[in-house]
Amino acid sequence: MTTMAALFVNPSLSRLKLSPNSSPSSLSCQPLRLDSFPRFNLTVSAVQNQQSPPPIPIPIPIQGKEVHEDDEYYGEVNKIIGSRSRAVEGGTGMEYLIEWKDGHTPSWVPSANIAKDVVAEYETSWWTAAKKADDSTLRQLLAASNEEEIGGRDVDAVDEDGRTALLFVAGLGSEACVQVLASAGANLDHMDRGGLAALHMAAGYVKPGVVRLLLELGADQEVKDDRGRTPLDLAREVLIATPKGNPVQFARRLGLENVIKGLEEAIFEYAEVEEILEKRGKGGDKVEYLVRWKDGGDNEWVKGWLIGEDLVRDFEAGLEYAVAEGVVGKREGEDGKREYLVKWTDIEEATWEPEENVDPELIKGFGQHTGKGP
Repeated sequence: MTTMAALFVNPSLSRLKLSPNSSPSSLSCQPLRLDSFPRFNLTVSAVQNQQSPPPIPIPIPIQGKEVHEDDEYYGEVNKIIGSRSRAVEGGTGMEYLIEWKDGHTPSWVPSANIAKDVVAEYETSWWTAAKKADDSTLRQLLAASNEEEIGGRDVDAVDEDGRTALLFVAGLGSEACVQVLASAGANLDHMDRGGLAALHMAAGYVKPGVVRLLLELGADQEVKDDRGRTPLDLAREVLIATPKGNPVQFARRLGLENVIKGLEEAIFEYAEVEEILEKRGKGGDKVEYLVRWKDGGDNEWVKGWLIGEDLVRDFEAGLEYAVAEGVVGKREGEDGKREYLVKWTDIEEATWEPEENVDPELIKGFGQHTGKGP
């Protein structure tokens, strides 16, 4: 039987990576290199739709050599039975749990010390499923991993650029895959070597459905890449760079607007407006208001539809808001309704106000201070 024929018949001959001290003659049979995929490149000039990546070419297993490191014996590999990510210089790397053919206790080995064909045999199906957004295969691989007595597949496994499967499926717009990975415990806020998280990928590649799903699952909408951009910042930049008036780009612009709307809703959902200061824009969604936040954050222009209707109505009616410092008294009004004596930050004299005009938190604070309840 020829050597090449033997390789096909005995794929289990793959062993650990060659030691640096191996003889020159042993270097003639190196594992085949896994072809790389096009990287996601989220720049504001990238306005064309991202095509799905091609399938991964599967390398042929080849024979390696036994190695010795620091006098510790490494036997012949039976298979990889687990994976885990670990911190390495410059980012995150991988370790694999090796099942040895000689019966030794399985042990964790850094990926750099394992022949690439061994790693590929374990990882190829995972990355192929991720880069094809194949939720069924991802689910099957995770289920098979859970059946292992020890080890198991790391749902946050990273490639050479620090990207997880979640980043790929988010950029490809697969809500089903995102749900599968999230259910398996994927880190929703993991960032690759460029600081991009899954929300950046979904926003930059105009996947509003995935953006909303990630937010519902608890992804951090304020996560920043290595240029300091949040997913909302990125989506706004891409929208600005996308040509107007071009029918080909109409759907893309509409998708970006939906992405931005979803992110804005999440950011302002729990923020409380203290006062509307100014207005700009005309007509529908173009109207914005400059607001002052109750938590003391910087004044900010916010879309009108994100602000409470009562605040907008009062501003448009010309009503002004004073800033209350605290409640200092309580009484029953002439009509039998409760009133509170409010001390103002910008008005010298305290005034009696009906209960509905007073911030409930101020009333609660007054009750706690006096011990008499609200």
